[in-house]
Amino acid sequence: MACAAIAVLPLAWRGTSCGHDFDFHLQSWLEVVRHWHEGILYPHWNSSANYGAGEPRFVFYPPATWLLGAIFGAVLPWTWTPIAFTLLALFACGLTFYTMAREWMEDDAAAVASCIYVLNPYLLFVAYERTAYGELLAAIWLPLLVLYGLRKQQSVLPLSLIVAALWLTNAPSAVMGCYLLALITALTAISERSYARILQVAGATALGLGLAAFYIVPAAYEQRWIEIARAIAPGMRIEDSFLFGHTGEAFHDQVLRTASWIAVAMLVTTVTAAWRSWKHVQNHAEKQSRLWSTMVATAVAILLLLFPFSDFLWTHAPELKFLQFPWRLLLALAIAMSALIGLALRGSFREAPTKKEILVRAVSMLAFAAIMTSIAAFFFWQPCDDEDNITAQQATFKSDGFEGTDEYTAISTDNGDIQQGLPLVRVLKSTDADQADSSVAENPQWVQNSTDTVPAQLQINRWQSERKDVVITAPVASYAVFKLMDYPAWRIQINGASVGLRPHRDDGLIVLPIPAGRSVISIRYSATSDVELGRSLSLLALSIAIILLFQTKRQQIHQVS
Repeated sequence: MACAAIAVLPLAWRGTSCGHDFDFHLQSWLEVVRHWHEGILYPHWNSSANYGAGEPRFVFYPPATWLLGAIFGAVLPWTWTPIAFTLLALFACGLTFYTMAREWMEDDAAAVASCIYVLNPYLLFVAYERTAYGELLAAIWLPLLVLYGLRKQQSVLPLSLIVAALWLTNAPSAVMGCYLLALITALTAISERSYARILQVAGATALGLGLAAFYIVPAAYEQRWIEIARAIAPGMRIEDSFLFGHTGEAFHDQVLRTASWIAVAMLVTTVTAAWRSWKHVQNHAEKQSRLWSTMVATAVAILLLLFPFSDFLWTHAPELKFLQFPWRLLLALAIAMSALIGLALRGSFREAPTKKEILVRAVSMLAFAAIMTSIAAFFFWQPCDDEDNITAQQATFKSDGFEGTDEYTAISTDNGDIQQGLPLVRVLKSTDADQADSSVAENPQWVQNSTDTVPAQLQINRWQSERKDVVITAPVASYAVFKLMDYPAWRIQINGASVGLRPHRDDGLIVLPIPAGRSVISIRYSATSDVELGRSLSLLALSIAIILLFQTKRQQIHQVS
């Protein structure tokens, strides 16, 4: 707890670090709170993106991060929310690692290893420079994945819950976690000369995916409706980010150098800890030897994947390329490094330490926490520009909204064509009237063009994030263009009749042909068939999980009796 508190002190003292992903997460938190005020508990549409036209961000980005941040934002000042989020995440990381480490080492060694896990340079890099809050939360679950993956006794239910938690927290980390679990399972099956564990882990993984299906199924299926490939555009591809690579793009190369040096430091520490711990492990039971060999194998696999000759694996292994940066694997390396340090400390602490020994340990660990935090504050902390600070982003959120996320843009649409300052509804003479050209300027300010406009009476009865009711009275047949990105999940009715296929505009906004006279238009975000399928699979998986829970409790009661 003390180490986690020390790690966030610079954030409380200097202010929030406006890292690479900070804007994205803050905007999501603000948006979720707005949905709650509108009576929508689980949002799908981010209405502040694309300068108020929106995007389906919450369909594709896992819910744990934006739900937790929104909870903090609903009860705390927004300036405190990132600090509270980071503190909770770091403390939870220490707690789960400690739970895992106690399985193989004494409490004192486990506590030291847990502090090192919390203070490892990559986790601080994630918290300060990248502010990748989803990845930070995912670091909570990975130690438990190792714990239940290595345990000999049956652990289908807890392992499935960890798999589900990973997928609901951060998709790249979930992919990483599934490959880590596969490696652990393969090594264990080979050492035990038994393939029953493979079936057990496969069942747990399937159940975990089922529990998270309400998110996974829509996120996977609806990728065909968006420009998801833009998530791995140049600069975001695996081949652009191997250790000490060079692309010529200054910002990317600077971040890559930092991540590369962190990788070198962690790999050297891991090798040293593995060598120091080997002499302790070989004199102890098979249990410690299994952890040691698994962590060493994990470190070796990560080392190989950090260099360009592994490009074939990154290209052809399912979903692996969506990690975007090979150095994201340092999240898993931190577990191996910290666990090997804990094993190296086996036997270094007496069972009944004196008060002086306890004091020396405590002071040493707190001094280490202060040193690592100072390094993070000096090298990783990112200042906020005038437009990036929390107050400025709140003001922007309440006014015209933010730039859109490229990979969530509707297919065959250029979100750079969306103009800033658009009215909620325009009545135009043609479907493609009053558009911008992003090749001239990205998202220019809208200027009214009376040549394309049809004089009409507008009555906006409701304009909420996922529910809109508008009445238009037009003198002639025309086209209503809404400040709203078109997406298949929108269900639209005009005068009670459903609207199916709609005209397409380059800027992707909804355009509806309306007749002369009065048109009552209703727009609702609805659950598509893939969403209903995902929910059904999650309910089925939840039922199976409850049955397994009762069976486990019954077996425990029977064993006790």
